[in-house]
Amino acid sequence: MTTTTLTRGPSRGIVIAAWIFPVMVLTGWAFLGGIPVLIVLIKALRQRVVRLWATALTTAYAVPVAVWLLGPSEAPSLSKFMSPTITYLLGAAGIAVAIAVTVVRRLRAK
Repeated sequence: MTTTTLTRGPSRGIVIAAWIFPVMVLTGWAFLGGIPVLIVLIKALRQRVVRLWATALTTAYAVPVAVWLLGPSEAPSLSKFMSPTITYLLGAAGIAVAIAVTVVRRLRAK
């Protein structure tokens, strides 16, 4: 790992993926929201500053997915399985991570 990777801050891709995730969850595409979560996690593993945020988002997303897939649910999709409260909490977590990543990117750009 080079020092420029650690000092530069989050890339544009992580910022875009972080903002796409809450949009997908809140509009009913929760299961496909795993793609931006995976992008955020993979890109954040190289950057110490946002690694904790990415891990928290991945954990928050993985819990309802695991309960839906492993539980006795008959819901045809993750969006229909999650209650509105869980959907809004997951969306809020995504927004919090997106704001944190955006702020870190702007601070590192200065």
